Amino acid sequence: MWFKNLSIFRLTEAFTLAPEELEQKLEPLSFRSCGLHEEFTFGWTPPLGKTAQQLVHNANGFMMLCVKKEERVLPAAVVNELVQEKILEQEEQQARKLSKKERTEIKDELIFDLLPKAFTFSRKIYAYIDPKGGWLIVDAASAKSAEDLLSLLRKSLGSLPAMPLNTIEKPSTTMTQWLLNNEAPDDITIEDECELRAPEEAGGIIRCKRHDLSLPEIKTHLDTGKVVIKLAVSWAERLSFIIDENLSVKRLRFLDLIQDQVADIETEDEAAQFDVDFSIMSAELANFLPRLIELFGGENKA
Repeated sequence: MWFKNLSIFRLTEAFTLAPEELEQKLEPLSFRSCGLHEEFTFGWTPPLGKTAQQLVHNANGFMMLCVKKEERVLPAAVVNELVQEKILEQEEQQARKLSKKERTEIKDELIFDLLPKAFTFSRKIYAYIDPKGGWLIVDAASAKSAEDLLSLLRKSLGSLPAMPLNTIEKPSTTMTQWLLNNEAPDDITIEDECELRAPEEAGGIIRCKRHDLSLPEIKTHLDTGKVVIKLAVSWAERLSFIIDENLSVKRLRFLDLIQDQVADIETEDEAAQFDVDFSIMSAELANFLPRLIELFGGENKA
């Protein structure tokens, strides 16, 4: 289980629940499949998969969680076409134009009739809690997905004092200086991808991929006022990722130094391999996150 994205939340109060206590609080909101007329369901599921029972997977003090969302698929184009056919049919029968309210009722009734016949698909979002470090880390590429998991966790626990990571220096300002000066901290290697944005509202965006970011043309864009809002970097030859202006980490890869550690450990089954992967990943990120904060001037706790 290797996270590919990091949405980082700081726990503003000590997290004191033991894994068994957390498990009990999650159980009432366990995942269940969609009912015939439900558009989606959302609930906790065992991180280890269908064969497991525990909703909390504990390893070395880190607690892995997983939420599952199941949705019924009703293509909007199909629904709209059927709605229009139904509206035209009724308007011809009644020789009048239907009101907005009547049109809405037709659509609602149609969706109600179609839902039981719709296919379902599901997706999972993983996260873990680091009580010692004071972190909640969500493997989510979008802020909405991370907030969905956070909202369900707050509902399960009653409350959860947590907020997105905030640093003293703006990430975009710091990353812009790295490119302008063609100089980054010793443990940071700038790679070949970035995104630049003009400062004015609705300003232009420049995206560079597989591009030497030390070339003069990049500096020219920066000299005209554009700032770096995404930058591909690697850290200490251990992690490779894209960091954005909100301190979200995307396309995270654990490099050979980490993968060699995993390869050196023999496991008997899938559950044991999951445990090894999670233990090494969470320990690595526990070392990385304080350094991430340092890179951007320290944590802003105001």
